[in-house]
Amino acid sequence: MPTLIIGNKAYSTWSLRAWLVCRAAGLECEEEMIALRRPDTAQNIRARVPSARIPALVDGGLMVWDSLAIAEYVAERAPEAGLWPADPAARAVARAVTAEMHSGFASLRRTMPMDLKADHPGQGMTPETVADIDRIAALWADCRTRFGAGGPYLFGARFGIADAFYAPVATRFATYAVDLPAEAAAVRDALLAYPPMLEWRAEAQQEEAAKTRDG
Repeated sequence: MPTLIIGNKAYSTWSLRAWLVCRAAGLECEEEMIALRRPDTAQNIRARVPSARIPALVDGGLMVWDSLAIAEYVAERAPEAGLWPADPAARAVARAVTAEMHSGFASLRRTMPMDLKADHPGQGMTPETVADIDRIAALWADCRTRFGAGGPYLFGARFGIADAFYAPVATRFATYAVDLPAEAAAVRDALLAYPPMLEWRAEAQQEEAAKTRDG
């Protein structure tokens, strides 16, 4: 059975993305959690992952690090899961919006860190963060309008990689009580109601308190 090395569930957004992709693919994994923001965190991560970053997926003698690389690996390992849309145009857009999340929205990450154990309504709303929020809402509306018929997720009935990459954003919108247009609010609610997401959030509530910021 593969092992997914992750950080704290309350705070580690990249870990959440990789974990959701594995669950959406039906890939059973052992979980190995390395606590973040502790004196020995860097040492513990480096002892397991040469890149010194998590998440990492260990599958036999193979290690895949970086959440997007993990997502692509899992999608190839389980093509029947449909983690990318079957339609070429939808698949191209799904990859583009996922890549934009992977590399962008720095202000949102900085001013509204994911925290599944807290409520911070109204905090973090800098002009740059508002611009990030507006861009995400526009992306979500476009995906739903063009490709979302038949289901509640960004590309329809199946929860896919794009949904996994924006799921931590949905938690931020809830934690910071961000006012969203109706289409974006519906996407937020669908992502938060995804059963594995409910499981992750429940487990996050049981963790010991810690302070960490992550993408």
